[in-house]
Amino acid sequence: MKNLSLALLAAALLAACSTAAEKTAPPAAQHDAHAEDALAAALSSPARSAQNRARDVYRHPQQTLQFFGISPTQTVIEISPAGGWYSEILAPYLRAGRYVGALPKVRAESPYQRLHSELQAKMAQDPAHFGQPHWHSYDPRNPVLGEASSADAVLTFRNVHNWVAAGSADAYFKAFFEVLKPGGVLGVVDHRAKPGTDLEAMKKSGYLTEALVIEYATRAGFRLDAKSEVNANPADSTDHANGVWTLLPVARHEAADAEKYRAIGESDRMTLRFVKP
Repeated sequence: MKNLSLALLAAALLAACSTAAEKTAPPAAQHDAHAEDALAAALSSPARSAQNRARDVYRHPQQTLQFFGISPTQTVIEISPAGGWYSEILAPYLRAGRYVGALPKVRAESPYQRLHSELQAKMAQDPAHFGQPHWHSYDPRNPVLGEASSADAVLTFRNVHNWVAAGSADAYFKAFFEVLKPGGVLGVVDHRAKPGTDLEAMKKSGYLTEALVIEYATRAGFRLDAKSEVNANPADSTDHANGVWTLLPVARHEAADAEKYRAIGESDRMTLRFVKP
C-alpha cells in the first residue's frame, strides 16, 4: 500500500509538472507567432509605398529584421532613416514598443531635411497605423542618441560608408555602444567590398570590407555575434565606374547600360549582428 501511495504521489507530481510546463510553453509560442504576424502585417500594409515594396526582393526586410532579433515590444533606434524605407516597416511593427528615428541635424535646404520632414508628416497623418514614432535629432559631428543604456537595438542600413568617408565612424559606433543596454544588438547592413580593398578605394566606391566595419565595432566595445548572407548579391562585382551608385536604386550610368545593371540588381551587402557585452 505504501509503495502504491508513493507511486500515486509521484504520478501526481509528474502530472502537475507537465501541466505547469504546458501553461508556460504557449505564451512563448504565442509571442513568436504574434511577432511574425505583426511583421507580416507591417510588410504587406498598403501604407508602404509601392516603390518601397518593389525593393523587398533586394533588401529582404523580413529575414533581415528576424536575423537582428527585433521584437515588437523593444525600443529600437534607426539611424538616419532618410526617406523611411525601413521606417515604414519598423514604426507599425514596434507600436507596442518604441521606434526612434535618429535624425542628423542638417542644413534646412538639404535634401535629407526634406526627406525627414516628409517622413514625419506622413506618419503623423496616420497614427492608427504608425503609432507614435519618436524622433531624435543629433549632431553628426558628435552623435548622442539618447540616454545611456536605454535601447534594445540600434539599426543602421547603408550608412557606415558615409561615416567612413566623413571620418566620423568611430564617433558613431561609440554612440551606438553608449545608448544600448548590456546585451543590446547593433544591426549593420552596408555595401560589401572585396577583402583587402584599400581604404581610399572604399571611400571612393561606397563599398566597405567586413573587416573594416568589424574593426570599428570592436574598437567601440562590441562583440561580433553573427553574420548573414541574406543581403548578398554574387552578381555584383563591386567594380563599377561610379562605385555603388552605378547600381540601383541610384543607377548612375549610361542609358545604354541600363539593362546590364538592372540585371545585376542592387549591391552585394554585408549583414552583421553585434552585441554589447
